[in-house]
Amino acid sequence: MRTNVAVRVGAAFAGALPAVVLRIMGVEPGAVGGIAVFGVGVLAAALLLMWAAETARADIAGPLALALLAFIAVLPEYAVDLYFAYTAGSRPEYAAYAAANMTGANRMLVGVGWPLVAVAAWAAARRKGVSPGIGLREHRRIDVAFLGVAALVAFVMPATREIAWWLAVVLIGWYAYYLFRVGRCSETDEEELVGVPARLARLPAGPRRATTVFGFVAAAGVVFACAEPFATALVDAGATLGVDRFLLVQWLAPLASEAPELIVAVVFAWRLRGDDGLGALLSSKVNQWTLLIGSLPLAYLAGGGDASLPLVERQVDEVLLTAAQTVLAVVLLLDLRFLLWKAGLLLVLFAVQFVLPGVGARIVLSWVYLGLALILSVPRLRELRPSARALAGRIEGDPH
Repeated sequence: MRTNVAVRVGAAFAGALPAVVLRIMGVEPGAVGGIAVFGVGVLAAALLLMWAAETARADIAGPLALALLAFIAVLPEYAVDLYFAYTAGSRPEYAAYAAANMTGANRMLVGVGWPLVAVAAWAAARRKGVSPGIGLREHRRIDVAFLGVAALVAFVMPATREIAWWLAVVLIGWYAYYLFRVGRCSETDEEELVGVPARLARLPAGPRRATTVFGFVAAAGVVFACAEPFATALVDAGATLGVDRFLLVQWLAPLASEAPELIVAVVFAWRLRGDDGLGALLSSKVNQWTLLIGSLPLAYLAGGGDASLPLVERQVDEVLLTAAQTVLAVVLLLDLRFLLWKAGLLLVLFAVQFVLPGVGARIVLSWVYLGLALILSVPRLRELRPSARALAGRIEGDPH
């Protein structure tokens, strides 16, 4: 077990090393080479962050710990997206890439990540001969409710064709309130760690905490080294490969930064801990759809832009589609059950956008999401009251 853990950690550092060395030496490996080298660096940093955050749960328990873990796990995604927004302050064409990365990460998380967890949970249930489907614990209603409000507020962006400074204040404040509420939730998440974190968590308290801090610091250094050249390589590779730059930024960058989190969530589900796996991805969706979006105008302003990040036609449609997908995802989770048919619905609708990639098709698909959300919300109307109560932090069985 110890050897296996050492091999995994060594492989992560080995993956990050070339990117860090090239960055220090100031060597530019070209667009395609940059995607490969710095993309692997981002992936390695995400792995290190995930392991450190998971290990930290040995010292921090409860739903708040899961929310903080979800935030830490997607820091590489933040780094790349904020770089695009910051650069857009002096190079306006980069504003499109900030929106592309944000919408791609959010749609991939729900359209691919959630279904993967459901399939893994279904396969594990068949293997063990138990009832299939993921049942979320009652305190997850807080995540669902906060995401639901954020999803509705998000329609302001396509309506105004910008991410306004005041919207940034609202979304960041909403995320802070979310952390406050989950922090007051008395229900605990006693999870059995797996893989590298499981081995590290068994260390004595002093060495364990020192290792956790080292993991955070090392991962942060790798993220700092890789974010800018990886983002630049994505844009430059579009011209080199003849591929739409917007699509490269939208899907390739999130694939690297989200992969470790998705893998951990799937492993949880495979071990019949679907609530933990989906719960982590749900919390990640909350922070990406609030804090990440809210941070973009601030980065744009810091880079020399105005107080609001503008959205052009293509970005407007992408944000609209992402908001519509989020609304349907919330409706599907109102009853705290995530069954295989729900996963299939999200996956099929996600795939449709690649079959019909036109702008008009995205608008139609947005209305399909919203229409399905309206239809499916009817038998779940009784779930609205406990969900509304969850916004105030009141959940069934919680003395708070």
